[in-house]
Amino acid sequence: MTNENLFAALRAAFPEDLDQPAIETDGGLVYSWRDIDRGTAMMANLLRSLRLPAGSRIAVQVEKSVEAVMLYLATLRAGFVFLPLNTAYQSGEIEYFIGNAEPAVVVCTGKNFGWVSKIAFRAGTQHVLTLNDDRSGSLLERAVHHPDQHEIEARAADDLAAILYTSGTTGRSKGAMLTHGNLLSNARVLKDYWGWRPGDVLVHALPIFHVHGLFVALHGALLNGSKMIWLGKFEPRTAIAAMSRATVFMGVPTLYVRMLAEPALTREAVRGMRLFISGSAPLLIETFSEWQERTGHTILERYGMSETIMLTSNPYEAGDGERRGGTVGFPLPGVGVRVRDDQGQAVPAGEIGGIQVKGPNVFKGYWRMPEKTREEFTGDGWFKTGDVGKIDERGYVTIVGRSKDLIISGGYNVYPAEIEGYINEMSGVAESAVVGVPHPDFGEVGVAVVIPKPGAQLDGGEIIAALKAQLANFKIPKRCFVVTELPRNTMGKVQKNLLREAHRGLFA
Repeated sequence: MTNENLFAALRAAFPEDLDQPAIETDGGLVYSWRDIDRGTAMMANLLRSLRLPAGSRIAVQVEKSVEAVMLYLATLRAGFVFLPLNTAYQSGEIEYFIGNAEPAVVVCTGKNFGWVSKIAFRAGTQHVLTLNDDRSGSLLERAVHHPDQHEIEARAADDLAAILYTSGTTGRSKGAMLTHGNLLSNARVLKDYWGWRPGDVLVHALPIFHVHGLFVALHGALLNGSKMIWLGKFEPRTAIAAMSRATVFMGVPTLYVRMLAEPALTREAVRGMRLFISGSAPLLIETFSEWQERTGHTILERYGMSETIMLTSNPYEAGDGERRGGTVGFPLPGVGVRVRDDQGQAVPAGEIGGIQVKGPNVFKGYWRMPEKTREEFTGDGWFKTGDVGKIDERGYVTIVGRSKDLIISGGYNVYPAEIEGYINEMSGVAESAVVGVPHPDFGEVGVAVVIPKPGAQLDGGEIIAALKAQLANFKIPKRCFVVTELPRNTMGKVQKNLLREAHRGLFA
């Protein structure tokens, strides 16, 4: 029987010569394919030595490093479930994720060990290890004592490989359960569709705690046996300089905006590049056009979600059509995309409705939320993305908005209801509303509008400062206004569309 563990497929794609460079870091380190193989084996053996129950979750909140990638691959290799957590999350958020996922192992940075371990041990986690981006920490100290050979654990395509916490626009985060089959089927489709070829080199400039950097970029390079130039933190000049030795770059719109601000970005600087891909947030048509003009390259925009990995993509091959700015291209091979109205009926080409999807890449459901899972799927098995869009006569998909009030800021999802919950608990606050407004760098940012309780004196700056101690920085509203009332409809519901319109030009 074939082992359908995702790591088995990635390992099979390693080059025959394992001593070739696999990853070169911006700090001057070079890791060979043999290093990756041995490092993941030692970590997998460490995890197996802990005698963890089958299906155990390994929760990881660490800075970007090659060792952090090895830990992800080792978790797959050992047959456990990987749970990446954004490095910006603070104690309130971590407490929820650990309480909800009940991981058997938590790995954090050394500097956060004090507070993270308290939360983890209180929740019943047995093992808390540390990993830093300078190749130090108890994880590596313990892994080095384990053998560097490891037989990959057998897994079926339907077995769980990762849980990614996401959310709708209301309530607490939900854990999207992704299987080995979900991840591998999507990686194989993208390898073909994006024309990965021998000799390709990827500039890896994305964080590795969500779909874009961890799955799309990483799996793409590994499944092609391609070298990666590894940027620990995105710095525009470093990224542009790396392109003289690379062929593929993946980024969020913010990264493209920042590189366009650099005089070093010229046609000569990107002469050897084959492909620029953008996703995780809408790419402004101005950015799309300016990049084309400056570099001679047309950015390929695509669309995906935590629950589905990639769904659509503009074409790579010219024969399949043009790359159209403002669209996310065609459904990927094997992926179904349809648009439905509020009654679930099909809408004509070019008409706007709710986007629904189906395919081998679509997740298994939400962790321990069977009712929510049922709610998000139609009777005939299509996943309701919550995004609103249209499909034209040619088949190009355009996302025109999101249902409800989700804000995508710099590629990260921000859920107004969560932030409003924190603001509403503050002393003197009667009510709050958070809306997204356009921003030239981040695409969208949050703005908070707050009503004080009678007699209370509130200060917008102090409210933002208080939020910074509780929430990840990307969730913090850029401005906070204190007002006497919020616009409402006849049913008393806050009309957020009017708030968005009122503050639309704030950062123009």
